[in-house]
Amino acid sequence: MTTTAAEIAEAWRRERPGTPVDSIEVFTPVVRLAKLLSDDRTRVLRAAGLDRATLDLLSVLRRSGPPYTLTTRELAERTLVTAGAISQRVARAEREGLVTRAPDASGHKAVAVALTGAGHAVVERSVDAVLGRDSELVAGLTAEERAVLIPLLGKLEAFVRARS
Repeated sequence: MTTTAAEIAEAWRRERPGTPVDSIEVFTPVVRLAKLLSDDRTRVLRAAGLDRATLDLLSVLRRSGPPYTLTTRELAERTLVTAGAISQRVARAEREGLVTRAPDASGHKAVAVALTGAGHAVVERSVDAVLGRDSELVAGLTAEERAVLIPLLGKLEAFVRARS
């Protein structure tokens, strides 16, 4: 039996009066939910033969629209990972035939990364699997509940980012 967040907060109030526990009933379910969602996403990706980093890279390229090409700098900005991480992701995806790399046409020292036909097919198939599963999981909330939750999560994320 899993201890509820309210039970955890109450135990801290009892054992350490004065300890700030107002976050427990927000953080505990968010952390637990994040773990469940992460584990579920890992299973879906494994079944699709992908990892998170590769799907992230391919998805960013796919969402960029034709010609599905971005510089490594743009990829780093859009995925919120370091240039080094992007370089590793691109190299791995290039070895798998999912992307190509070439000097950027702008004449700068930038490297352009383009989605290949094989990469396009992988992302199309994988996005359907991932987002289809995500839709199944949020079906436990009504449209009205999601309309309330989405801005609250955004507000909390922005607040936490500003304090990080």
